[in-house]
Amino acid sequence: MAIRMIVKHPDPLLRQVAKPVTKITPNVLKLLDDMAETMYDADGVGLAAPQVGVLKRVIVVDVGDGLIELINPEIVEMSGEQVGPEGCLSIPGLYGDVRRAKYCKVKGLNRHGQEIVVEGEDLLARALQHEVDHLNGRLFIDIAERLYDKDELAKHSGEAADEEE
Repeated sequence: MAIRMIVKHPDPLLRQVAKPVTKITPNVLKLLDDMAETMYDADGVGLAAPQVGVLKRVIVVDVGDGLIELINPEIVEMSGEQVGPEGCLSIPGLYGDVRRAKYCKVKGLNRHGQEIVVEGEDLLARALQHEVDHLNGRLFIDIAERLYDKDELAKHSGEAADEEE
């Protein structure tokens, strides 16, 4: 396993559509392992292969409930609505309020080539949609209702915590 360099915006690679994985090879398995290690090292909750310079339809996500690896993920169902802050390892220091589905169902392949279905709400739904967007060359800054920096994110998060009390 190895930590890979994260591709940063405005690199044009991030705007390209990733290609489907046609065969799960040792290179694909190494990519999955490296992506997970890279994501954890960067304190991220998700990573798509284009973010490490590979135009393949592969994502990893972990919102605190364990690692999810998906090859050729496809969103098959979405419902509800949520608006919340998002950031991206490829766009450090910038955040935005993004409208996403509250519930998301994604199908894809696991590392053994078996079809799996992942269902998520709230943060997991958000992370799955964000990573699949990367595979289609779309970034959160394209759809954010408002963009802000880290200082404003802290203030924004504090206001949300105050409202919950």
